[in-house]
Amino acid sequence: MIIEQITVGEMEVFCYLVACEETREAAAIDPAGDKDDIEKIISVLEENDLQLSYIINTHGHADHTFGNQLLAGRTGAKTVMHELDDDLFTTDEAKAWAAAFGLSAAPPVDIRITDGYRLPLGKLILEFIHTPGHTPGAVCVLVENNLITGDTLFVGAVGRTDLPGGSMETLLNSIKEKLLPLPEDTVVWPGHDYGDQPTSTMGREKETNPYITDFILDA
Repeated sequence: MIIEQITVGEMEVFCYLVACEETREAAAIDPAGDKDDIEKIISVLEENDLQLSYIINTHGHADHTFGNQLLAGRTGAKTVMHELDDDLFTTDEAKAWAAAFGLSAAPPVDIRITDGYRLPLGKLILEFIHTPGHTPGAVCVLVENNLITGDTLFVGAVGRTDLPGGSMETLLNSIKEKLLPLPEDTVVWPGHDYGDQPTSTMGREKETNPYITDFILDA
């Protein structure tokens, strides 16, 4: 498989291009950013001879979704999000929240998914793990031994929960029940470059992430 990590947007979101090496079919995960950022993503697609089929959002916050329309318009890719966030972030309240940050909320997506949804991508399978807490419909995307965590789990931290729909208790429970059982060599690809390195593993996070060591394992 192919996985490319690209920093986009003013909030330095990590966008990921995941692709089947054999068929060259690709998905873009969290393509935030303006026209220049979208051109950066398009350039990586073209350099690797990849065909974009899906635009996936790990959650509905505008800093992760406001490149959806631009990228879909350029590629014809279908948009994908958990149904809870698709509902929440198309409300007038969510649009006002996005506007307060100078962003635009994404329109309703093409494919609404739930926990355990499996999306074929060439010869790969992308499995969606519902991990509410940062938002009600936050998901992580598991492909082979790679876990794209959005704003659920960072390197050495977790996502904030003081925004509408957030809950620290729910977030920590999601990590405990859904992520900690994964193999320790599972590679963690976070939604922002907030840690001491751009990627990690579940084993490393179990040992060094204070939200896991102090509030889950020692609870």
